[in-house]
Amino acid sequence: MENSTRGLCVVLMGVSSSGKSSVGSALAKAIDAKFIDGDDLHPKANILKMSEGAPLNDDDRSPWLERIRDAAFSIGHKSEQGVIVCSALKRRYRNTIRDGNPHLIFLHLYGDIELVSRRMRQRENHFMPQSLLQSQFDALEMPSHDETDVFTISIDGDFNQVVDRCVSAVAKHIEQ
Repeated sequence: MENSTRGLCVVLMGVSSSGKSSVGSALAKAIDAKFIDGDDLHPKANILKMSEGAPLNDDDRSPWLERIRDAAFSIGHKSEQGVIVCSALKRRYRNTIRDGNPHLIFLHLYGDIELVSRRMRQRENHFMPQSLLQSQFDALEMPSHDETDVFTISIDGDFNQVVDRCVSAVAKHIEQ
């Protein structure tokens, strides 16, 4: 992308199985950005806890969110552009990531629980069991109108449509 996007970090957020990793990877390629899957930044204890079917609490998420925030800071500091996948389910989580990162936007991949559940059943080799999906929706605080750096992207439709919606949202942000 153009030099005007240097330092821009896009956080792809949403519940598990909303398509964050696959859409995020495709988005990163489309906008020529670095891709970081936030699942890879979870501390070992979090991965083990989720693998056992236990949902994470805010204390568990704190070091993970700091790692996400620091990765976004690194991207901005090096004047690169990046796409980071992170559920960012609560406003305070998004605020943690925002801290010190002025060139950051969130793309909220959203679908209802029936759609996401159907997609989750089709996944293989992921540490998050389907039994935890409801806890993700319970924890989700939908972005409010005053979170002007959040764009909600419908995941209803095929993969390419969702990626195109994300690319359009990034372009819209750049034009502002």
